Amino acid sequence: MESRLRVHGHPIQPMLVTFPFGLFVSAVVFDLTYLAGGPAFLGEVGYWTVVAALVAAVLTAGAGLVDLWDVPDGRTRRIAVTFNLVNAAMAVLFVFACLARSGSPGYAATGVLVTVELLALLVGAVGVWLGAALIRHFDRPRHAPGSLDTLRPDFEPAPAPHPAPRPTLFP
Repeated sequence: MESRLRVHGHPIQPMLVTFPFGLFVSAVVFDLTYLAGGPAFLGEVGYWTVVAALVAAVLTAGAGLVDLWDVPDGRTRRIAVTFNLVNAAMAVLFVFACLARSGSPGYAATGVLVTVELLALLVGAVGVWLGAALIRHFDRPRHAPGSLDTLRPDFEPAPAPHPAPRPTLFP
């Protein structure tokens, strides 16, 4: 599987996935701290962190759809579709938690909502694992030089050396 969206030979979507996932984790930490007796503003910070994570998740999903366009049929496509569906499921769980909080004073989280958020993080961890397995197994690394020559329209990078095969999760 080779991504159309790349920066210096590296696919963009795996880089983007870290933003929503990291923001979701941060939101849960804020909410847990608020529920443990922390200041009231932490509930609102957790809410707005979820909102920022959902925006980042939409951008990441867009990059994922562009990458999915070129995935060949068969096992690779099934794994890539599963990866995207798992990440979408995580985002949907956070959307429900966010909508439930939007009407509460100070956007405070409850124990039930934090439980939903923790479940969403567990689902997201499966998505991160699937994405890492996809990259290790199906993506060819490219080694682009780090000079300004790469900005020239007529620049042709040298072919990448073939690395030694790595053990994979998908035999």
